[in-house]
Parts: sequence; C-alpha cells; structure tokens
Amino acid sequence: MAQQEDVFKKIVSHCKEYGFVFPSSDIYDGLGAVYDYGQNGVEMKNNIKQYWWQSMVLLHDNIVGIDSSIFMHPTIWKASGHVDAFNDPLIDNRDSKKRYRADVLIEEQMAKYEDKIAKEIAKAKKKFGDSFDEAQFRQTNPRVLENQKKFDDLHTRYSEAMNAMDLDMLKQIILDEEIVCPISGTRNWTDVRQFNLMFSTEMGASADSSMKIYLRPETAQGIFVNYLNVQKTGRMKIPFGIAQIGKAFRNEIVARQFIFRMREFEQMEMQFFIKPGTELDWFAKWKETRMKWHQNLGFGSENYRFHDHDKLAHYANAATDIEFRMPFGFKEVEGIHSRTNFDLSQHEKFCGKQIKYFDPEINESYTPYVIETSIGVDRMFLSIMCHSYEEEKLENGETRTVLHLPAALAPVKLAVFPLTKKDGLPEKAMEIMNDLKFHFNCKYEEKDQIGKRYRRQDAIGTPFCVTVDHQTLEDNTVTLRYRDTMEQKRVNIADLRGIIEDQVTITSLLKKLQ
Repeated sequence: MAQQEDVFKKIVSHCKEYGFVFPSSDIYDGLGAVYDYGQNGVEMKNNIKQYWWQSMVLLHDNIVGIDSSIFMHPTIWKASGHVDAFNDPLIDNRDSKKRYRADVLIEEQMAKYEDKIAKEIAKAKKKFGDSFDEAQFRQTNPRVLENQKKFDDLHTRYSEAMNAMDLDMLKQIILDEEIVCPISGTRNWTDVRQFNLMFSTEMGASADSSMKIYLRPETAQGIFVNYLNVQKTGRMKIPFGIAQIGKAFRNEIVARQFIFRMREFEQMEMQFFIKPGTELDWFAKWKETRMKWHQNLGFGSENYRFHDHDKLAHYANAATDIEFRMPFGFKEVEGIHSRTNFDLSQHEKFCGKQIKYFDPEINESYTPYVIETSIGVDRMFLSIMCHSYEEEKLENGETRTVLHLPAALAPVKLAVFPLTKKDGLPEKAMEIMNDLKFHFNCKYEEKDQIGKRYRRQDAIGTPFCVTVDHQTLEDNTVTLRYRDTMEQKRVNIADLRGIIEDQVTITSLLKKLQ
C-alpha cells in the first residue's frame, strides 16, 4: 500500500511539473481542495469531455444536450430534497481536532478486512501455484473465514445504520470496531452530526430584497427543470435523453486525494426519460453501455468493477457505481441510477405546473421515469493519469517517465522537431507543422538535443514525434517515432496525416464503440 501511495505522490507532482494540474491560487499558498488545470491538463480534459459528449449525442439519435445555469431558483433545491437531506454524517476526534466522514471511516475498516483476505489468498496462491483452488480456500481457510465474518457482520450493521441514517448507531460501530483517528491514534470521538454540503450566497441589489440562493451541488436538476422545454421544442418522443456537462459545488469537509474529491468540480450527466415499468431493462442497458465506454480506452477490464449500492437514495430503485482501480484502491468514477419519477413529480408538486408526458402510442399522460448516468470529469481525468503513468526501465539502464495516454485523449498528438536549428531544417519542420495543425494539436520544439525532446514529450503523453533531418530536404521523408514502443521509421511527409489522424481523433475512439 505504501508503495502505491508513493506512486500517487509522484503522479500529483508530475501533474504540476508538466502543466496538467496546479493548486488553485498557488502564489497565495493554495485554497483547500480547489485545483486549476494547466495548459496540458485543459487539452486532455476537453478531449475527455468531447469523447463523452459525442458518444452521447452523436451516437444516439434520441439524446440531445443542454447547458443550464449554475444559479437556480432556490425552491428547486427544496423540491429535490437537497435543502433537507443533502448531508454528510461527520464525526470529530477531540485530540487531533480533525473532522471525518463517519461513513468513510467505516468503509475503510471494511476495506481492511478485504485486504486481509486478499493477502491470505495471494500468499496461498504463491505457495500452491497452478494447483491452487481459490473458491475452496475461501470456504475452508480459518483466517479467511474469520475476516469474512467480520466483514459481513460489519457490512450488515453499516447498511442498516445508513439506510435508517441512525447517527448513534454509526458512532457505536466506530467504537465497537475500535477505529482510531489516523492522526492522533486515539478513539476520543464526538457524536456523529449531519452537515449540509451546499454553498449558499445572496442574489439581489439590496440586503432587504436579496434572496438566498445556492451554487448547484449537481447538474441533474438543471436537466429536470428543462425537461418539458426540450421535449416540446425538440418534439422528443420517449425514450429520449438530455446530456449536460458543467460545474458543480459541494462544501466537502473531507476533501482529499488530490482531484478525486473537490469543492468545485465538473460533471458529465445524462438523464434518460422512459416509460414507467421499463426502468430495470434500461438500467441494465445503460450499465452495459457505460462500462463499454470506459473499457474502450484499453485499460484492461480487470481494472473496472460494478459496485451495487446497499443504501439506495430515497428516490432510487436501483443504483450502481462503476469503480476503477486507483493507486488507493477501487474508487467510483461513474454512478448509474434508476431515479424513478421522483424528480419530475417533486418539481410538478412544488411549481404547481403540469409537466407530464403525453404518450400518443397509448393515448395517455404520465410522469416519465429516469435512468441517470453521472460521471465526474476530474475523477475520470485522475483515473486516466493513474493508469497511464509509468517509470520505465530501459535496456541501457536509464529510466524514462512516460504517460501511456490513449492517443485520442493526449493533449498533444504530434511533436515536430528539426534535427538542428540551421540548414533550412526549422523552416521545413514549420511547413509540416502548419499543414497538420488544422487536423490535430501539434507542438514545435527545437531546444536541446533530440533525446531530451523525446523525453519531454513522453512525459506529457505525446503519441507521435517527427524529426526533420538533412535527408528530409532530399527525399521528403521524416523519422516518425512512436511513444509506447520508441520504434522509429522513415515515412513520407505526404503520408503523415493519414497515419496519425487515424489514431488520434475522437472519431477513432467512437468507431470502436459501434
């Protein structure tokens, strides 16, 4: 685990050093859990958003997009339940004066039992080799059975406490499990309390006439309150979806793990409106579609898993997370929820207007059910960085730091180098650059020896480099170098666009989804 944490620290410093992510307000020593995307980070982030957006609205003829405002009428958050129920259960340690989420402390304890089981299995696997029967070992090994029982008992109590939101029971579990504060090492805990996560502000010209409003804690409600506008103006027939990418804000008390949990973050959400009674079929379809979208990046199916929710939100009748293996364990990158007709019914009740759908096929009006797919852009960004980062030992004994980014998501697709700064080579390199920059993001570099330039591009994940040398001036060929294999080959300048464009566009990713 410690080794994994070291890797994570390296990724965080790599992000800063190579212009991917900076702490916000850095010259003022930063602002807690807020980050800025640098010149390479913003390119990669835009590519992730484009991959998601196009997979939704280009590949589905019944999904359209909107962009709703961050400020919304305060009654919307009353209707959605956020004013009354958007809370985290928090507990303080009196000795360290640190505050924690009670549910996170308990989930980490459950993960410890899982780790112990995994270690026993790994040890036995090593000992028995090919003859090892994992299923039998799980059922018979006393240490595995003991930890499994501890896990199951804790899991049952935790699910009960969370479903009832029983704060006393959550505290009792923390005491019974002898969970200590990671900083003070003591069990001197306060009671568990609820804390609302919404940021509020005032809108209006004077103090007397101002209205308390909230920064939106999710983008979904902007879709629900525009559902009828989109349905009518777009003459949409059920089933149809509305997609949106935008910023959301949560006053997270336990914001940590770099950009994994932030106070200002970006979401990509799609709400899919369907006929009541069909929701579990659609839920299964969207689970499959979304998992395919993630696995299409080529990170290996073993690094993903579904995690079905024990505690369903009050509006849901099915919910699962797609989790990705980060250096700090499997973590959620996307949620898929069957939200029933909760949101639209609530808004109808609170606004007093009719927002039902008239279904011409059955000649009847009803409130549609909704399947939601919701993914954090920042978490997606982090999962890609974590998986792509490698310190590779080379045959000559050197090490190179390389980001094996999917080519379509890499910030720069092609770097163009003149071998030297003279003899017309820079001019020829700029000619290639000016021709290709309309098709994908290119970067020109002439400083330092060629090896150093390659290393810099490896570190930002550039999939292709082209070197212009004296032979180029004679026969119009260049050396094309591939990032992952470091293989080099001579190709005609005229062929460059075809070779590279085929692999670096979002279209190349989308075609694999079809």
